[in-house]
Amino acid sequence: MSLMALKNRAGVSLKPEYFSQVGTLPEDSLWFEAHPENYMIGGGPRLAGLQAAAERFPISLHGVGASLGGLELTPDDHIHALKRLMTLIEPAVISEHAVWSRHDGRYFAELLPLPRTAEALARLVRGVDHLQVNLGRRILLENPSNYLPFNSEMDEPAFLVEAAQKTGCGLLLDVNNVFVSANNCGIDAHEYILQIPPALVGEIHVAGFTPDDNFGGQLLIDSHASPVSEEVWQLLAFTLKHTGPVPVLVERDGNLPPFDELLAERERADSLIAATTDIGGRVDG
Repeated sequence: MSLMALKNRAGVSLKPEYFSQVGTLPEDSLWFEAHPENYMIGGGPRLAGLQAAAERFPISLHGVGASLGGLELTPDDHIHALKRLMTLIEPAVISEHAVWSRHDGRYFAELLPLPRTAEALARLVRGVDHLQVNLGRRILLENPSNYLPFNSEMDEPAFLVEAAQKTGCGLLLDVNNVFVSANNCGIDAHEYILQIPPALVGEIHVAGFTPDDNFGGQLLIDSHASPVSEEVWQLLAFTLKHTGPVPVLVERDGNLPPFDELLAERERADSLIAATTDIGGRVDG
């Protein structure tokens, strides 16, 4: 399959809890995203469920463990396991995060933000180049969620765009992450979106956030454990007017709802893509 297999429509997160219901859907009626680290195994029912889904639907693999911005390159064992999974399911898209999560051989299981400096940019470019060369594939790079503002040499859109231009990768524009970062760090979400060249955007994410009660609900956590908020739906509509039709994923990783509820959110995302298509694609502003 190729990137075109997603056909500028909406998809949802694939979880083992949904495997039986996925099997009842019409073939190629939507697409699914999976975290490859959950399936980089030798066998078993979880891997079999992903393979069964991949026989009938396009799959996007969204990595969380490559640590592309770290001091160390992605380990060989991680890359080999990912390549084996790619051979098994032939993913339409492969993506990762513009973060670091590994140091001195220790993995922290967190998507930690990068200082947006020339030095950090060079490390990220090195990490992306290394992964793309070893996979033999172009990847998409996702913007992180931010919880504290910090001094930087460039703003995040410029940082990500330069990384993409230097490596030839595309961007996965997470609209929920932009909204969370805007709330937490005082940036302008709409201006952020407009700084991303539409031609670089290969996929968009939306998800739910959770207010942190320890900070009076003012700090938003990118939890993927609740329905997409109305504000994020509105920001998605704005984003699609800027980018034109792009595949959109409704992400859900925790507090999983009934599958029908997730599909209903997916239908709303699909309708926004369709509306953008109907008006002829990209509209600036």
